[in-house]
Amino acid sequence: MKGMKFDTPYIHVFKQGDAEKRPLLLLHGTGGNEHALLDIAAAVSPDRSIISPRGLVNENGNLRFFRRFAEGQLDEDDVRFRSHELSEFVAAAMTGYNLTSPISLGYSNGANVALAMLFMQPDILSGAVLLRSMAPFKVMPSVDLNQKPILLLNGAQDQILPLAATNQLVSTLNISNAKLTHQILPSGHGLTQTDITLTTKFLKEQN
Repeated sequence: MKGMKFDTPYIHVFKQGDAEKRPLLLLHGTGGNEHALLDIAAAVSPDRSIISPRGLVNENGNLRFFRRFAEGQLDEDDVRFRSHELSEFVAAAMTGYNLTSPISLGYSNGANVALAMLFMQPDILSGAVLLRSMAPFKVMPSVDLNQKPILLLNGAQDQILPLAATNQLVSTLNISNAKLTHQILPSGHGLTQTDITLTTKFLKEQN
């Protein structure tokens, strides 16, 4: 697809917002597309610019940002490749649309690829909202996140993400010097109004 000022394989939505605020990079979950998180973005921070790409991986008709072998078993080589590919898209979008480094707002698979970007290409994102995320690598790279603001929201009844894995991810983010806000909600893998409320509060505190 041809963007406004650049070429990219990513079909995407762009919406111009307040140039004084960092844009949101919307990263959908499995089975979503570039429109999946637009309503959530409008609810949590309606005045920000939005860049929302469609995942390039097709898993039995469901779009994703990287491949997996089975539920919870990620193709780590593909995660590395796709996170680099997505980071290149974000860099091109920043130039093409005259954007500052975005805050990612990702759900499930989209949150996982945002985590991979943070740990593989840490300069591309200025922060992240990670909704129902898991670590994309069994051994996470060593990186200094330099107090990047990160909101991590998990569900206590999430059947996909075990509590032990969530606790390990929290530890990794703290060790990596993230400015982490973490909360476990009384929910499953799906999103709730509390996710919207907490994300709105978090983004109000970011420029």
